[in-house]
Amino acid sequence: MHRRTLLASLAIFGVSLGPGLAQDELPGRGPVRLVIGFAAGGPADTLARLLANPLSASLGLPVVVENRAGAGGTIAANAVAHAPADGRTLLFVTSGHAGTGALYGNLPYSPERDFAAVASVASTPNIVLVRADSPYRSIQDLIADARRRQGGLNFGAGGSGATLTAMSAVLLKRATSLQAEAVNYPGSAPSQTALLSGDLDFLVDTLSSAVSQIEGGRMRGLAVTSAQRSPRLPGVPTLAETVAPGFDVNGWFGVLAPAATPAPAIMRLNRDINAALADATVQPRLRELGLDPMSGPVEPFQTLLRTETERWSGLIRELGLRAE
Repeated sequence: MHRRTLLASLAIFGVSLGPGLAQDELPGRGPVRLVIGFAAGGPADTLARLLANPLSASLGLPVVVENRAGAGGTIAANAVAHAPADGRTLLFVTSGHAGTGALYGNLPYSPERDFAAVASVASTPNIVLVRADSPYRSIQDLIADARRRQGGLNFGAGGSGATLTAMSAVLLKRATSLQAEAVNYPGSAPSQTALLSGDLDFLVDTLSSAVSQIEGGRMRGLAVTSAQRSPRLPGVPTLAETVAPGFDVNGWFGVLAPAATPAPAIMRLNRDINAALADATVQPRLRELGLDPMSGPVEPFQTLLRTETERWSGLIRELGLRAE
């Protein structure tokens, strides 16, 4: 038997190829299921599938990506919250998870109490976009014209009014006294179509969703929402350095487990997810997608979850937003 075939067979049958046996820390049976609350083909799905193979190799166990889309990711979250706490059923989340408790009433689980942090994976800023032929050459141009026209501009944000992109736009309007009318869309694709067709004056979207449009010459990025410029688009300034000092909003992706998952399982998964992020096949693909890796121990991710939940839940309640 060829070595490659042998290694693949060992992984399928759960034989560890790395130091230590994954079965020792993950006491259940069967593959590791990475459950995503969004449809195949989106940024979360793409990233999860990118990690699945190197994570499987590191764990010595099969890793299966499972899409359970709907209700803003809460269907998938509910399934994982009530799954066996053996480290073999995991939830792949976006930063939107931090606001679900405030956005949805009567959830059958607690987004804060029913999950344990496992690992942060990657981050991406949001970006203010215009068409490539737009007269706005800078974020300063856009804001100045919006003020002159006193609300005559409109903008889009993918998803409902409580997505992180839409909330970024709310914070931008507050920080700059920007006057513009929000038009909500059920995702990045329709909002980008609306911008390109001329139905919108500008759009706030994730950099990972928009980078291909920018590099294809169809859109222009005016500013990113992160505190630092994105290595993927270093020529695009930040809002903080141009019109909104201190502005800092990032989208992120991470992995959670049921709350009662044993600490050894959490530590093993954290280690192997970090190893997957460092894989030579993963790093260049992350850059292509406009994502910055967020490898690290569990504790900083726990802190991020807590602070992001406080931040976005507070804003959602202040604005009186509820899921439609």
